[in-house]
Amino acid sequence: MIRVIQWATGGVGRAAIEGILDHPELELAGAWVHSADKDGMDLGELVGRPPVGVRATTDADRLLATPADCVLYSPFLADTETVRAILRSGKNIVTPLGWFHPRPAERQRYDELCRAAGVTLHGTGIHPGGITEKIPLVVSALSGRITAVRAEEFSDIRTYGAPEVVRDWMLFGATPEQAATSVMADVLAGGYGQSVRMIAEALGIVLDEQVRVTHETAVATAPIDSPIGPIAPGRVAAQRFRWQGTVGGAPVITAAVNWFMGTENLDPPWTFGPAGERYEVEIVGDPGATVTFTGMHAHSAAAGLVRNPGIVATAMHCVNSIPYVVAAPPGVRTYLELPLVAGRAAASLRGAACDASAAAEPGAARRTSPR
Repeated sequence: MIRVIQWATGGVGRAAIEGILDHPELELAGAWVHSADKDGMDLGELVGRPPVGVRATTDADRLLATPADCVLYSPFLADTETVRAILRSGKNIVTPLGWFHPRPAERQRYDELCRAAGVTLHGTGIHPGGITEKIPLVVSALSGRITAVRAEEFSDIRTYGAPEVVRDWMLFGATPEQAATSVMADVLAGGYGQSVRMIAEALGIVLDEQVRVTHETAVATAPIDSPIGPIAPGRVAAQRFRWQGTVGGAPVITAAVNWFMGTENLDPPWTFGPAGERYEVEIVGDPGATVTFTGMHAHSAAAGLVRNPGIVATAMHCVNSIPYVVAAPPGVRTYLELPLVAGRAAASLRGAACDASAAAEPGAARRTSPR
């Protein structure tokens, strides 16, 4: 079995704990938590399940000394010193917070660290991640003479169960002038910019040096109920971000998000259109293709605050990548260097022989001795 530590237990972290517990090749070895009220909690009870005999801790040094093969690292923001300490402790890392496709100088630094420790670092997730990188590359294989790629998210942000992030970081409910100072474009550019550059590298496109970033807002025209309280008229209730790789100043590769507090009472009158909440991947080529993903958004704002399918998908892409990352050679490994990652069947569909053979699955025998 591959022993896994979960680092942080927000929305992604809790979903990841469930995924680790259900995965036939993984064993939950521990979890780091930020808040003192979670310190010592049984991780099964923390996610609403029966006790599993593994407890959360706020003691990072204790976790770094815990025998484990991999850390699923998912706090709100990455701390590079913590990431480096985890790697130096001899543990692989899977994370949705970056390292999708680092710039050469950054990659070299982490490659050297990983090789010295005999471990692998892999960035994955959903958006940025699978929808902005892996899926466009897969679909692009059906086309020739490609001239543009787009990966775009359309989401009702009322389903995102982190009100402090929505209010204090995304600056929903602020004035347009205040929202224009948001750090979100820069914070997210590290991930989406890497997505843009990965697509370009794989397709053989030579981009202009800088990724273009645009940020638009729409304001409420009437009070809008939201998880951060009523949004008053004139305050920001919808935002659009775009990260674009250009050639000669013309956009060629686009990663974009559309985050709205619903689609009523907005100025400009933005909507998601008849397709509703979704993820889209578009390839412009010969032939072109557009792929729409649904099912990863909640049916209602209330349901999304209880269990957000997009958050779960982010966690599961990380969880399902762990066996393949543990099996990979030491260093930074991107989608371009890993085999196809697959999920695992529900326990009700797995026979005893299947579970017994889990150790033979990708990654289970490569580097799994306790450290």
